[in-house]
Amino acid sequence: MTKELTTAACADLLYRTREKRYALQHQVDDLQAEETALKTRLISELQAINAEGITGKVCRVEIKLRPVYMVRDWDLFYKHIVKTKNFELLQKRLSTTAIKERWDAGKTVPGVAQEDMAELSIHKV
Repeated sequence: MTKELTTAACADLLYRTREKRYALQHQVDDLQAEETALKTRLISELQAINAEGITGKVCRVEIKLRPVYMVRDWDLFYKHIVKTKNFELLQKRLSTTAIKERWDAGKTVPGVAQEDMAELSIHKV
């Protein structure tokens, strides 16, 4: 499809495609916000009447509980990880902001390297 386009025409098509996606994403974001508000309302109303669910004309909704794990004391948690070497309790990803702050201050972080990744910057003319 894009093989026969000139490079400049390909850039223009990229811009138009991105703008279409942005418009659709805005619609999706609005729908998601409405969906979240409806879910919040239903949970609140069902809990207020001590009900686990309700059936409408097209669907049934039920409150389902699932465990959510939260750290209440980060210092205690980190001490446990260091002591037991249970590093699998953490997700393996860098805090880009913290790494960048250290590198900008001239500090290195052992085991971390910087690589440049090519990106396109797109601006309307």
